[in-house]
Amino acid sequence: MRRRSLLALPLLPLPALAQTESYAAAEQSILAGRPALNGGITIEMPVLSENGNSVDIAVRVESPNSVADHVTAIHILSEKNPVPRVASFVLTPRSGRAEIATRIRLATTQTILVLAETSQGQVHRAAREVIVILGACVDGG
Repeated sequence: MRRRSLLALPLLPLPALAQTESYAAAEQSILAGRPALNGGITIEMPVLSENGNSVDIAVRVESPNSVADHVTAIHILSEKNPVPRVASFVLTPRSGRAEIATRIRLATTQTILVLAETSQGQVHRAAREVIVILGACVDGG
């Protein structure tokens, strides 16, 4: 009977063992050793959000948007969410303007970091503080 119990052990559901990366590690993996240039990014989002379950954010990156020089990706990172990589968008010259708009969940008051990668190998950065009254992303277990 003991042998059967041991054979059935792998069939039991176990909590996920994967570790999420930290905010700093997420930023460094996107930068990949490149310096981050301040400016060139406009972040539009409320300074105060009553509910962290749905916070509007719009990002616009200044770019000539030509085949030789365009934004290739826009990344949104959150400082205090359980998973810091909130969203990543891949862009091409055919995307039109380098703009995105979405809604994100925020756990608490924190800084939102936006990184924009260009076809020239540059990374631009901008940050915005958001005050969240009622947080989301809270693990009750």
